[in-house]
Amino acid sequence: MTSPLTHGGRADGWLALLFAGIALLASWDIVSDLREGTTWGHVAVESIVVVLALLGALWILQRLRALAAESRELRAEATRLEARLSSAREDAQRWQSEVQTHVRGLSAAIDAQFEAWNLTQAEKEVALLLLKGLSHKEIGAARSVSEATVRQQSRSVYKKGNLSGRHDLAAFFLEDLLGPPERSDPKSDPP
Repeated sequence: MTSPLTHGGRADGWLALLFAGIALLASWDIVSDLREGTTWGHVAVESIVVVLALLGALWILQRLRALAAESRELRAEATRLEARLSSAREDAQRWQSEVQTHVRGLSAAIDAQFEAWNLTQAEKEVALLLLKGLSHKEIGAARSVSEATVRQQSRSVYKKGNLSGRHDLAAFFLEDLLGPPERSDPKSDPP
């Protein structure tokens, strides 16, 4: 975060000094004019200039104080956000490391099943992309083949796996991962 005395804040500081300088010089001129016997009208006009310059300087100083307070609040918020981000990153890393073993196991199980179905390398790639939820068009673009080729390879995967389609493919691998829904009240279950 930048300090309120940088950029615009620095300009405001110089402007406050300018107003204070004007008030000081005008006050000095009033004292001089009074010694020389000037008219009270002239002294009144210069007194108004002094008052306005002082008010301008005070207003700018108040604005600088508000900017400084806002800057402190923003720095504190940035510190809190950085701490939350760091905590979230640590949680994500911990979760990834905890899940990595399971992911490797799942990947090996999927690979083994693909081998059991005698899928070609191209069919394995298509099957994995189907499991990830990509459309035939997206798979074709990712593999630099036509959509028709992807459709043919998909049909081959379904036939070799004795599956009716994409949903059966996903269900084949996810069915055992997702246990039955937890029941909240065993008394309400039918016998």
